[in-house]
Amino acid sequence: MAVGSRPLTAYFPLLTADCILPTIYCSLLTSKFNLYNLFIKTTSDGSKTIFSERFQEGYHSVNGAVTESMHVFINAGFKECAKNPVNIFEVGFGTGLNAYLTYIESGKQQVSVNYHSIELFPLDDSMIETLDYPAFLSFDANIFRTLHHAPWNEQVVISPKFQLMKIKADLLKVNLTDQYDLVYFDAFSPAQQPELWEESIFIKLYQHLNNGGILTTYCAKGDVRRSLKRVGFVTERLQGPPGKHEMLRAKKG
Repeated sequence: MAVGSRPLTAYFPLLTADCILPTIYCSLLTSKFNLYNLFIKTTSDGSKTIFSERFQEGYHSVNGAVTESMHVFINAGFKECAKNPVNIFEVGFGTGLNAYLTYIESGKQQVSVNYHSIELFPLDDSMIETLDYPAFLSFDANIFRTLHHAPWNEQVVISPKFQLMKIKADLLKVNLTDQYDLVYFDAFSPAQQPELWEESIFIKLYQHLNNGGILTTYCAKGDVRRSLKRVGFVTERLQGPPGKHEMLRAKKG
């Protein structure tokens, strides 16, 4: 699930009677949580995101959903990884935006991608369609739908140069079996899902990264950076996306 380590007020002020942004209300019932609410919201770059009332956070920054994903995961991650083919592991499939942007960029760069993404609580179809990323990005809507409709826990050929496996599982419990060149770490923030930012999680990811592999995340908290360093990563603070001062990139070896 895509979300930054930002306070609620940095995402969405409480809706008022004079609010002009369109908001769509949906409900999702999961096996782990009671009924909780999800809201579609338009961000400042014109792209849409989701706010989770359960986690009291948005999937992306209110300062631009597409802008943030491009900055953190494509520009600071995918474009910095010199492998071809490249094996990617994403923590939090969420809206599918990172996968969609990676598909688009991989076509431009003529890079073959093997994309694995873990998600415990998939979105329903009505919410996926409402995000309308294909119209915003002026790119094939069938690809976006195919990414979302691909069966879980199966390797699926999206195109000759892009394969996808969505893993419906808990990162805390899953046993990874593959090695990766790039990790998109896009879980909810440490404030809301601290268990996903434990050192044990970074150890697991470090063990399944190839030498020279990259982990990139929107979060720049000192505790996170120190945990990454203790595991063995070489970390660097980078300029963050709009509305955020810094982000982190970590490399193995």
